Amino acid sequence: MNSISFEKANLSDALRISVLLKTVYIQTYAVDGVTYEFANFITTRFSPESIEKTIKKGPNQLLIAYNTSNPIGVAEFIYNSRCPIRKEPVSELSKLYVLERFYGKGVGYGLLKEVERSVVEHGAKELNLEVYTKNSRAIAFYKRQGYQTLGRVDFPMEVNTYENLVMNKKFKD
Repeated sequence: MNSISFEKANLSDALRISVLLKTVYIQTYAVDGVTYEFANFITTRFSPESIEKTIKKGPNQLLIAYNTSNPIGVAEFIYNSRCPIRKEPVSELSKLYVLERFYGKGVGYGLLKEVERSVVEHGAKELNLEVYTKNSRAIAFYKRQGYQTLGRVDFPMEVNTYENLVMNKKFKD
């Protein structure tokens, strides 16, 4: 594997980012296969047009991990979000997706560290994220990085809801 670089997303990469997000989402969450609900969700949420809007809206808030100039991971974060547990303003990591082939190679860790650095530079004292309660690999990863569970929230998708943990990391001054 060649060197991995971390850069802000480019509009020209919207299609490839769309495919990456759909692939990781299915691999992670489609435990019963690709249901209509999942197909509808990812087709809309991760369309190239939706990715382009995200990049235009917050060009510095969508980071891509590249291997030989090809996207292999994505991190999206929001500077001004709201904690669903404490109901307070907080920065949020809204996505951290890495292609399975690149697990264990520092891609997720590198993306997370870039996000943490960016939100701290922006004045954040902490960072929240939500993770599916059945995604034990991701939960273990976040715990190793110093994140603690604040509580649980439901993630609605059409007629079903999925339980997520809300995790938080406070940064030292």
